[in-house]
Amino acid sequence: MSDDDILAPRRSRSGNRSRATSSGAEARGPIIDQEGREIRPETLEQGFREFRFEFGQGHPFGNLTREQRIARIEAIAKLLDVAFVVPGTNIRYGIDGLIGLIPVVGDIITTAISLWLVREARALGAPWYLTARMLGNVAVDSVVGIVPFAGDAFDVMFRANMRNVRLLRRWLDKQPRI
Repeated sequence: MSDDDILAPRRSRSGNRSRATSSGAEARGPIIDQEGREIRPETLEQGFREFRFEFGQGHPFGNLTREQRIARIEAIAKLLDVAFVVPGTNIRYGIDGLIGLIPVVGDIITTAISLWLVREARALGAPWYLTARMLGNVAVDSVVGIVPFAGDAFDVMFRANMRNVRLLRRWLDKQPRI
């Protein structure tokens, strides 16, 4: 099936656009947007034809501002380390602890995400000594995290990504605003 078949449905033999639903019955009634206004079908089809994502054209995250990058790093760190609370306690954990329960593969995945966060910090201008400390936190988290169950409990308590964000935030706060 070509991209054009996905973006614009084929015409039926009678020349009308096919509007079959999943049950095979003909769809009836106007298309309504979230505000309750009617949308003409031609407008939808034109919008889909204009939407293209070119994989070879630039970096999809390249146009982010410094503040947006910092916010993204903080959001990912929170998701990895403190997104959820154990019911009835104040113990917070994230998907790092959950994914880490999968032997070997889970630890590789979470380490890769943590390393990406360090790379983003470096892209924001973090000096080598800060990057080395952040890499040390990731290394401790990864090495101890390999141990089944005990390592996952350590992951929940150590929170390497939140430590790294805190280090980065302290360093950024000391930098002069330009």
